[in-house]
Amino acid sequence: MTLALNKTTLKRQRDQAKLYRRFLPSLELKRQQLQAAWRQSKQELAEIEAEVHRVGEELQSLYPLIGGSTIDIAEMAQWVRVAEVDIKTENVVGTSIPKFGQLRLEVDSYSRLAIPFWVDSLVAALKQMVGLRVRMKVAEKRTEALGAALRRVTQRVNLFDKVLIPQAEENIRRIVIFLSDQERAAVVRSKIAKSR
Repeated sequence: MTLALNKTTLKRQRDQAKLYRRFLPSLELKRQQLQAAWRQSKQELAEIEAEVHRVGEELQSLYPLIGGSTIDIAEMAQWVRVAEVDIKTENVVGTSIPKFGQLRLEVDSYSRLAIPFWVDSLVAALKQMVGLRVRMKVAEKRTEALGAALRRVTQRVNLFDKVLIPQAEENIRRIVIFLSDQERAAVVRSKIAKSR
């Protein structure tokens, strides 16, 4: 695109540069806030993953009992079901992200006298594991959404900081040089015309 080297274009370029400089700090602040929220979300996800690992380690003590049992494992897995998951939407720095609300689990009734003693602790661990897995999925989606928003805002900050502002300043510099050259040439022409 060719640049018209006149005072109108100079004013337009100065206004654009001023506008870009005015928006850049707010974009930078938004980027910093999103980055802090993204880091916090990653930390929460890591904590949930550590908790899942810990519960998995606790379940390992029940593996020999489950293996020696006559109870069908597939049937035991069906005893704990997700009845309802409440996932809310939260607005963080202009970005809608999921937020874990509430989880309701259903546990099938079973005879506590006809089933081995360790089934109660297995059902409790299954409930805890299902809850952690649901929270982990929500935390993953949250981290992913915040990461996408952070990338988008970072791209805008870089566009303003590294492309638009320097380009406007370069255009202003070129127009000012051209206009001052034109002014000097007009003065020289008038002096030459006067001397004749």
